Amino acid sequence: MLADGYSKVAPGKLVAAVTCLEMLAPAPTASAPDPEGLSLALVREPDLDWYRDLYRRIGTDWLWSSRLSLADAALAEILHDPAVEVRAVMAGGRAEGLMELDFRAEGQCELAFFGLTKAMIGRGAGRWLMNHTIENAWSKPISRFWVHTCSLDSPQALDFYVRSGFVPYERMVEVFDDPRLAGILPADAAPQVPILRG
Repeated sequence: MLADGYSKVAPGKLVAAVTCLEMLAPAPTASAPDPEGLSLALVREPDLDWYRDLYRRIGTDWLWSSRLSLADAALAEILHDPAVEVRAVMAGGRAEGLMELDFRAEGQCELAFFGLTKAMIGRGAGRWLMNHTIENAWSKPISRFWVHTCSLDSPQALDFYVRSGFVPYERMVEVFDDPRLAGILPADAAPQVPILRG
């Protein structure tokens, strides 16, 4: 456990306050009509380049990088596991959103990744996608559905999860290498988070 007060962080590192949330029974879904022109597609054994492109388009502003740093074999081992489900929000034949459900732990489902590209913001797609996410997760024999979000994510993320029926149960601190300094993300990604080179 961290002691109260300030703790120095090495140059080149980022720090995120992580909130873990869970749902122990299906939450009622809020009314959300199907946004015009959108559909949700199950993507079996997704192509790795396709997945990385979508992941970047959704997550670069929030410094998503964990999947981008994985070698092909390690990423395929996750995405091609039959207990991992990847669904894409499709608009005009292009993927513009991601829902990734991980059922690899017995009786549980982790919402591993959830997000929309900038093109989808403000179209009601977030609530619609979350409704489908809750329904898909609880369609399996689970007793716990969980997710974590952090202080580098969209400022609306935590409140959105709580309004969707998730309950916070734990807080952690994550320290990791700045992906912009490692060349995993461009140097101008997430300008709201300063780069400290040291």
